[in-house]
Amino acid sequence: MATILVIDDEPSIRGLLKEVLVKAGHRVLEAENGRKGLTLYQNELVDLVIMDLLMPETDGLEATLQLTREYVDAKVIAITGAQGDHNFLDIAKLFGARRAFEKPFDINKLLDAVKEELAA
Repeated sequence: MATILVIDDEPSIRGLLKEVLVKAGHRVLEAENGRKGLTLYQNELVDLVIMDLLMPETDGLEATLQLTREYVDAKVIAITGAQGDHNFLDIAKLFGARRAFEKPFDINKLLDAVKEELAA
């Protein structure tokens, strides 16, 4: 069982991801912004982070950069609702995200990415 941290300001997205990831056998932690997510990451053993890019407080781009600078083994999957703007996804990858998905995403493809990242 892996511990996955879901950081998204939308409660419905956090809830959906938690439900699907728990059914897949994982422990899920939640945060509604990057600042709280970084604090959780520092205080818990986390195997993977699924991070929204556009959030209040500390946005996902800033949090991804900070996370991957401080923890070289951090695994981040970025998600964003900024439809049609692949710049956010590209920047997230430059900042250390291993994969990036545009909302609405195919939950099965996201689960496959989670499995692959946890196996890497």
